[in-house]
Amino acid sequence: MDQEIFKLALLEKGLPEPILIERKAGQMGEHSHPFEANALILDGNITLTIDGFSTQYNPGDVFHLLPHIKHSESYGPQGVQYLVSRKEAKN
Repeated sequence: MDQEIFKLALLEKGLPEPILIERKAGQMGEHSHPFEANALILDGNITLTIDGFSTQYNPGDVFHLLPHIKHSESYGPQGVQYLVSRKEAKN
């Protein structure tokens, strides 16, 4: 998916404007976020591990992560750059 189509899809769903995130090679241990994340990978790659199941996302791939889902993140040798729309969870 390209950036313009991704942004249009977010707009159609009423989701916030995406922000650019850059991470260096490495990893982040298990954690969760208080928001829903919809992301488009621009460069590099990221592997998300949820309940022991790992999925790698590469440029053009999109992932969706619900709020409060425990996961870990691993960034490829060149790191990762992605656009992400974050929607705060309702309590």
